[in-house]
Amino acid sequence: MAELNPITPWGPPSSPITIARSPKGTPVAFLARHGRGHIYSPSEVPSRANIAALKHIGVNAIIAFSAVGSLQHHLRPRDFLVPNQIIDRTRGLRAGTFFEKGFVGHAMFADPFDTQMEKIVSKCGSALQGGSKLHTRETHGGKDVTLVCMEGPAFSTRSESNMYRSFGGSVINMYSK
Repeated sequence: MAELNPITPWGPPSSPITIARSPKGTPVAFLARHGRGHIYSPSEVPSRANIAALKHIGVNAIIAFSAVGSLQHHLRPRDFLVPNQIIDRTRGLRAGTFFEKGFVGHAMFADPFDTQMEKIVSKCGSALQGGSKLHTRETHGGKDVTLVCMEGPAFSTRSESNMYRSFGGSVINMYSK
């Protein structure tokens, strides 16, 4: 096991990156997004530094876990959801791009999540225990599984939740400042 702490143009990552190996020998990098001891609030997490640090050490896929609220009755506590779409309701709280200060880039965002990673994670669904279910586009008959990310720290009103549900939202989480 090794530990790395690369410096990026956006500063250091939220924690040192631990490199371990899977039972088959595949290197796996772990970064505590909120810092060791959960010291960063959601709006303080240095997301760009974290992503740049992972890219710098050769990581080419990121799986992030998040606590969410369900917008659909069939999505129950302790279920595991793999979204394939996002409705981003955050505006101006965090930098939304790596492209700034004279560097202009346009990124396609029609399909914001990697479909190959979705397939890989979906294969792990049989390992879920305790009545938990896996929800993916495949288990939902090809329908989108949509994450709504809203500005916090306040949760949405009942009317807002109904609106997100009518938009096709599956679950909701927040980013706060």
